[in-house]
Amino acid sequence: MKIISWNINGIRAVAKKGFDKFLIATQADILCLQEIKISAAAKSTLEFDFAGYGEYWNSAERPGYSGTAILVRRGAKGIKTVKNGFGVKKFDTEGRVQTLETDRFYLLNVYFPNANHELTRLPYKLEFNAALLKYIRKLEKNKPVIVTGDFNVAHEEIDLARPKENEGNAGFTIEERAWMSDFLRSGFIDTFRLKNGRQIQYSWWSFRAGARRRNVGWRIDYFCVSAKLEKMVKKAYILDKITGSDHAPVGLEL
Repeated sequence: MKIISWNINGIRAVAKKGFDKFLIATQADILCLQEIKISAAAKSTLEFDFAGYGEYWNSAERPGYSGTAILVRRGAKGIKTVKNGFGVKKFDTEGRVQTLETDRFYLLNVYFPNANHELTRLPYKLEFNAALLKYIRKLEKNKPVIVTGDFNVAHEEIDLARPKENEGNAGFTIEERAWMSDFLRSGFIDTFRLKNGRQIQYSWWSFRAGARRRNVGWRIDYFCVSAKLEKMVKKAYILDKITGSDHAPVGLEL
């Protein structure tokens, strides 16, 4: 099974930048998208053909903001259900979480909140993180869990090009990094590190100052799996040559 996750920074924008070719080329069984930036009403006007895929959309109540979507290849085996939200209204209204259940595991597609430049949303993010982990723990009582998406945090200094300059900034605060450490210590595995060791590779670049061209980036998009799934992980990678968004797609093969 091949699963791809990508913060597309707007479905309308990426649809004009070769997303159809990307779908055909990757041949993924499941695609998890974040920051779709389209309302449920506007989705019907989207002129794009997701040929070969079933669509599950989770739009934010606020138009043009946040939101997630899951595309499932028709004929993909073992897929059971897709659920939007995780039962906490203040987070579910922003369309940040989807849960896909398969025969063998749960797959969570998550767009974690951004703490913002002035850290105005850091308390909101930490509350979201705590509530999400509680939800994940409930799921794990039934079967293992895969969590993917834009975590909006670079875990270690190796995960961003300029760690010293960014200490305390959104995505690299002590609080966010500590949560990520606690999350991994609680029994989850960062699959990119599992399969690639200390390789330096990034999944997000600022639009400013030619950051992507100069590879001044951050690794903030992840596939993390319950320890029980470790032996099933075949490959984990970042498709950093794929453009169309300020993020690169990340992949997991089981």
